[in-house]
Amino acid sequence: MQENIGQELAPDIAEEWFGTARLAQYPVWRPVLDTWMIVGGRGSGKTRLGAEWVNALVRGYPPFTEKDRKYGQIALVGETLGDVREVMIEGPSGILSISRRNRPRYEPSRRRLVWPNGAVAQVFSSEDPESLRGPQFDAAWCDELSKWRKGEETFDMLQFGLRLGIRPQQLVTTTPKPVPMMWRLMADTSVTTTQMKTGDNAAHLSAAFLRTVRQKYAGTRLGRQELDGEMIEDREDALWSRALLESAVGTGPLDLRRIVVAVDPPAGSRRTSDACGIIVAALDGAGSAVVLHDGTMRAAKPQVAKPRPQRSPDREKSIHRRRTLAATWPMPPVMAGMLTTSQVAYARIVADEVHRTGRCELTLDEIAARGGMCRKTAKRAQDRLAELEWITVAERPVEGRKHLSNVVRIVSGEWSTWIKMGPKPRPIGGHSCPTTGNQSSKTFHVEPVERQQGAYEGMRWRSRAQPGTGRRCDAA
Repeated sequence: MQENIGQELAPDIAEEWFGTARLAQYPVWRPVLDTWMIVGGRGSGKTRLGAEWVNALVRGYPPFTEKDRKYGQIALVGETLGDVREVMIEGPSGILSISRRNRPRYEPSRRRLVWPNGAVAQVFSSEDPESLRGPQFDAAWCDELSKWRKGEETFDMLQFGLRLGIRPQQLVTTTPKPVPMMWRLMADTSVTTTQMKTGDNAAHLSAAFLRTVRQKYAGTRLGRQELDGEMIEDREDALWSRALLESAVGTGPLDLRRIVVAVDPPAGSRRTSDACGIIVAALDGAGSAVVLHDGTMRAAKPQVAKPRPQRSPDREKSIHRRRTLAATWPMPPVMAGMLTTSQVAYARIVADEVHRTGRCELTLDEIAARGGMCRKTAKRAQDRLAELEWITVAERPVEGRKHLSNVVRIVSGEWSTWIKMGPKPRPIGGHSCPTTGNQSSKTFHVEPVERQQGAYEGMRWRSRAQPGTGRRCDAA
């Protein structure tokens, strides 16, 4: 100790705060500092660091000064004059409270602190930027810069006054708020920024306080800003604010009805190209959209994508069967346009049964086997047609044993008329189609008819299925 700082300073250093300061509060581990900004949560030790920093500059203590150089003209700038006095000077962690030897004298009428060695710290407010015209300093401490009322003007006026000494210094201690002045300093390469969290200073804070704020605010936007010292910005023209997004974060299992993956590829593949947006979203039971995952990436190589697994032959046949059934126009095109392929295939099977017997008593398993779909898909198709009030579904419960199959009737007048006007089944052009299960095979007929009315109007498909149970079709 005597070799580094001199014997006369050894008693003072032995009792100093430097010995217990955290690494984030110690500038010896950092490059040369002209502007040092401390962005920290509530109670993280910002004010104590600022007060110790001022005292160390006045007394020439390393590592805050170089070669025992002392600073004699210091500016103390806060939001108001009252804030400077109540927090920076007389507060629990203020300059007067932490000074142990050679305490300064506070002169409120002249708005200044005077040390026994002649150093002076003058008080200024962000409400009056013009008061910084004239005075000159070799150091400045700015507290709570993010809430200064005239932040830009006051800070700029202060820079013109920092012109004394070999290397003027300034310290900024503040909680983070997304104001332009804060973003300006954080983007400045000459400003060294240190982030401190409330939890880092837990040894000097009330355990009850820490427990309460963590339970209420941990993980929230306010908690990240006021406890973790994070800068969180919301654009004024943004469709979604951060607070709105965080309020919509769900927990626990979800009852999902549908899951989709949306991909928005960029126009190019260069490093400067936009990112490739990849979102996994779902629809829950309440009809609300849920974002499950954001897999957005930039400049991804083809090797990153996993090869798509090949479909099994049975799946290919099922897809072909659904599309074939849907292409046979079981209902008016306007109605079919409101349904998916699987739902139209379901409608085809129901229409055939209604045309034959006046109602459909097939089970969902039989409809699924006949239509090349799973039972769940068939149930969704049935619910969709019932929701549109095109069919009615009557349950037939039986006490003590398995219920009978539901009875489906078509109640849509337009659809019923379409079925009645359709052609009868014809064997011409029919193809034998195996079922997906062990049911007996039947014949499914598809007959193309080209109609000319002056000019070509298109191709109309007419079809009907012969009576029978479930079957699977791979018509050519």
